[in-house]
Amino acid sequence: MGVVKEKFGKTTDGKLISRYVIDNGKGLKACVTDFGAILTNLFVTDSDGVTKDIVLGYDKAKDYFKNGSFFGATVGPNANRIAGAAFTLEGTKYSLAVNDGKNNLHSDFDKGYHKCMFSAECGEDHVTFSLKDTDGNMGFPGNKDVSVTYTVTDDNALKISYDVSSDKDTIINLTNHTYFNLCGHDAGSIEDHVLMINASNYTPVVKGAIPTGEIAPVKWTAFDFTSPMRIGEHINDKDKQLKLVKGYDHNWVLDNYDGSVRKIAEVTAKGSKLKMEVFTDLPGVQFYAGNCIAKTRGKGRVKYKKRYGMCLETQYYPNTANEPSFPQAVFGPSKKYVTETVYKFS
Repeated sequence: MGVVKEKFGKTTDGKLISRYVIDNGKGLKACVTDFGAILTNLFVTDSDGVTKDIVLGYDKAKDYFKNGSFFGATVGPNANRIAGAAFTLEGTKYSLAVNDGKNNLHSDFDKGYHKCMFSAECGEDHVTFSLKDTDGNMGFPGNKDVSVTYTVTDDNALKISYDVSSDKDTIINLTNHTYFNLCGHDAGSIEDHVLMINASNYTPVVKGAIPTGEIAPVKWTAFDFTSPMRIGEHINDKDKQLKLVKGYDHNWVLDNYDGSVRKIAEVTAKGSKLKMEVFTDLPGVQFYAGNCIAKTRGKGRVKYKKRYGMCLETQYYPNTANEPSFPQAVFGPSKKYVTETVYKFS
């Protein structure tokens, strides 16, 4: 077990960017960078001793300066969508970047946490990235102290822990936007991956991928992953919900939410001997099947395109800032944002 620091490039204003390699010596190695607190690589060794990098990304820091698909990114202060690019909190209206039709997506494409330099502190099995976010930045209230910790455990799990304090009540809803492909980042489509989500309900959307406010059952629909189902089984069905976002890009309402960490999903894949289990203490997960990955050159000059990776982004529900019936992501002086998500491999 150990952490190795290496050079990874420079920012446009000349600041050094470092990448940190966390290796448990037992078949799991994560590479994370202080630019954007991004997961750039995740090497996993299967039962046959074959090691593959199973996350999409880039070889060079400069390619993350654009990163339109948010490969590996820490997204914040708010992940996913806010309708009308605005919300009202305690009687005050806050306006955000209008960057997804009429709505706001992932806070800000240029100023979001995935484009910020973090300070880094290394431990034996982890790296903690920290930054200070000022009141009013990107339209969100509150001076915030933000930290994201990546830990690689002895039992081949990657744990991502978030800790945010704010001097004002504000919206805080971070996530990790890694795209997984259990056959390797260079293996092509994830439609033959088999997914299970512990969720009896999901949140249907309207145009713009904004939830309607309804909590709808998945039973007898293309969204029923309560038993393992191949991702490609129904992804191209003539279902209005699927057509609105070109496939799966919805929030699942996770069962048994009580604020404790529990298993919420499992992924396997044809052609891979790996199994990924996902655990979180959050109420929702956005399953995104990579429907809109733009054609781009990734690691090893591999040409990524539509559905070459899948995301399981743990979260509070999209547009929760404007939906009082949803679990609320309001945090401030009386309530810190503290949460964790675990991706475990076997």
